[in-house]
Amino acid sequence: MSLTPATAQIPLVTDANGTIRVGGSRVTLDSVVGAFRSGATAEEIVQQFPTLALADIYQVIAYYLHNTAEVDAYLGTRREQAATLRQEIETRFDPRGLRTRLLARRAATAG
Repeated sequence: MSLTPATAQIPLVTDANGTIRVGGSRVTLDSVVGAFRSGATAEEIVQQFPTLALADIYQVIAYYLHNTAEVDAYLGTRREQAATLRQEIETRFDPRGLRTRLLARRAATAG
């Protein structure tokens, strides 16, 4: 019997917003790489994200290890985009004093 190595396709898909997702799921590459960097094994990552297949997690981890610079650049861009979006939201909706306003509103409707 002879084995013929096959090239497996990496289960990563870029959606319309430019977000890379894993295995046709809603789980982002950011989430899987973040869990892996935090020390989670592939099996633990599957427990965290049961919609993913174990083989897909191993492929994504291997892809990350072979393309660390590119993936880290992508993740850095995502962090910058998130920070910009957060700043825009906080500019439009000032979070300072939010708890106080909500508690006051709650007290007014309860009493």
